[in-house]
Amino acid sequence: MQAAITFIALFATVFGILYIYFTTRHKERLALIEKGADASLFNTGKEGLKISFSWSKFTLKIGMLSMGIALGILIAALLVNVVALDEDALYPSMIFFFGGLSLVLFYVIDRKSK
Repeated sequence: MQAAITFIALFATVFGILYIYFTTRHKERLALIEKGADASLFNTGKEGLKISFSWSKFTLKIGMLSMGIALGILIAALLVNVVALDEDALYPSMIFFFGGLSLVLFYVIDRKSK
């Protein structure tokens, strides 16, 4: 019961903060427009920012991350059985290591393609 109350309180807090932020921003913008301010005022700081989204890069990144995690689980299972290391520390460390390694490899592949 306490977990449900905690999640409801967390959701309500995040919702409240976002609601106040966006309604205040909207009111400020309306006030500036009513006073005759230029609409380019709202685009400050976004001139040099170019965000491009590519589904192919996204799927490649997710695929490489999934393969890295699977490889980490496989290597951890092999090390637990062969070397008899502590599996409580080995599984998370191998998952994070190979998952991170796959993301670094994606970065290298992405940079070479540009």
